Amino acid sequence: MARRMVAVSRASDDALRVLGNQIKTARKSRGWTIADLAARIGVNPRTVSAIEGGSPSVSVGNVFNAAFVIGVNLFGLDGADLARARRQGEETLALLPSRVRKPVMRESADDAAF
Repeated sequence: MARRMVAVSRASDDALRVLGNQIKTARKSRGWTIADLAARIGVNPRTVSAIEGGSPSVSVGNVFNAAFVIGVNLFGLDGADLARARRQGEETLALLPSRVRKPVMRESADDAAF
């Protein structure tokens, strides 16, 4: 199956490439081949190559799995801190409305009189 092209902003492209480079560096530091990492995360070696190349068409789940298995901290946080950040985000979301609606613009009587 051919991958489809995904358009991303310059900043997103930079972030994908940085994370890909971190994963590749960590993999090489451990002495793992692309096939080794692919087997550990259950994907094809071509997917690992795409991850390391910063391809935006790879699923975020596969990218995060590769980072986790190889020991690259996501968002600059280790496992315990990442879990704490997740809980804090969930607590913040629980305080916010579940739906966001655009405000209704009502015409006032003054709007009709020029």
